[in-house]
Amino acid sequence: MSHDVEFVGPPPKQRNTKHARIARELRAHPKVWGVVRKPDTLPRAASAAQAIRDARLPAYAPAGSFEAVARTVTEGGRTEHRVYARYVGEQP
Repeated sequence: MSHDVEFVGPPPKQRNTKHARIARELRAHPKVWGVVRKPDTLPRAASAAQAIRDARLPAYAPAGSFEAVARTVTEGGRTEHRVYARYVGEQP
């Protein structure tokens, strides 16, 4: 008999996601801007920045504790879209 489901207990409370790692690094360097993403388009960069600001992902909670902006940067004839973010602390 084949089993398609492996029963191993509940999932861990804290997921070690890419966003959890990014948020942890930003918290370790408060108020210092870092490039956290380089999406293909400016609208995707803007959407990612908004998601960080609004804490749509739990790693960036509470809302307002991270600042994030999207910018298009051209260096050496190469253009890329970047998401800059920084931890500013929990706001009252």
